[in-house]
Amino acid sequence: MPTLEHNRATIYYEEYGKGFPILTFAPAGVRSTIAVWSTPMAPINPITEYASSYRVIAMDQRNAGGKSRAPITAKDGWHSFAADHIALLDRLKVERCHLLGQCIGGSFIMSLLKMQPKRFVSAVIAQPIGRVGPLKPGRAPRFDEWAKGLTDHPELTEAVLDAYYRNLYTAGFLYSVDRAFVSSCTTPCLVLAGNDEAHPYPIAEETAKLLPNAEFIPEWKAGTALEAAKQRVKEFLAKHTPAA
Repeated sequence: MPTLEHNRATIYYEEYGKGFPILTFAPAGVRSTIAVWSTPMAPINPITEYASSYRVIAMDQRNAGGKSRAPITAKDGWHSFAADHIALLDRLKVERCHLLGQCIGGSFIMSLLKMQPKRFVSAVIAQPIGRVGPLKPGRAPRFDEWAKGLTDHPELTEAVLDAYYRNLYTAGFLYSVDRAFVSSCTTPCLVLAGNDEAHPYPIAEETAKLLPNAEFIPEWKAGTALEAAKQRVKEFLAKHTPAA
C-alpha cells in the first residue's frame, strides 16, 4: 500500500499510467478520496480518461474517510492539505506537473499555485467550491456529518472543530486564496462551472474572469456537453504539456 509519512500524517496515494504527471484531487469536500473518482459525483474521472497518456496521481485527503490520516488541531487549514500535496510530489520526485481537481480540489489547486507557481504548468478546476455572501452561523451540516464519522481522534473537541471550520471557510470566495491572488496568477487554467450552493456558478465564472490566462466551460456534466468537456480537457492538457 503506497503511503507517505510526513509531519505526523500518513497519506495514501495511487498512480496510474505513464507520461507527464497530473496530480488530481477528487470531489466530496473534506471526504475527498480516490474512490470518489469512480462515482457519479465525478463526471470526468481522470484515471479512466487520461491515464493512457499521462501519469495520473490520485490520493486520499487527510481524514477524509479513506486511508490517509493526520491529527486535527485548531491551527489546521488549507496549508495543512498543501503540505501533504507538496510532500507527495517531493516523494515521487515530480518537479513539474498539471493539476486537476473538482469541488474542494479548486481550493487545493489555488493553494498550490500560490505556494509554488513555477512547479505547475496548468490547472483544470472543475466546479470549485466557494461562497457568495457571508458565512452562515454555526457549522455546515456536511462538515458535522464528516466529523461524526471520525474515529480514534482523542484530540478532537468541539473547540478544535470550530477553529478548523473557521480556518477553512471564513474567508469566502474560493476560501484558500483571495481575489487579488487570483488576478495575479498567470498559470494557464481551465475552469468548469458549478451550479449549486456548494459550487456556485458565479464563483467559477468570476474565477475564470479574474485569472489572466483562463478558459471557461459553463456546462459540462452530462450528455454531449460532458463528452465535449472531456475532449476539451484532453486538448488543454496536451497544449500545456512540456515537450519531452
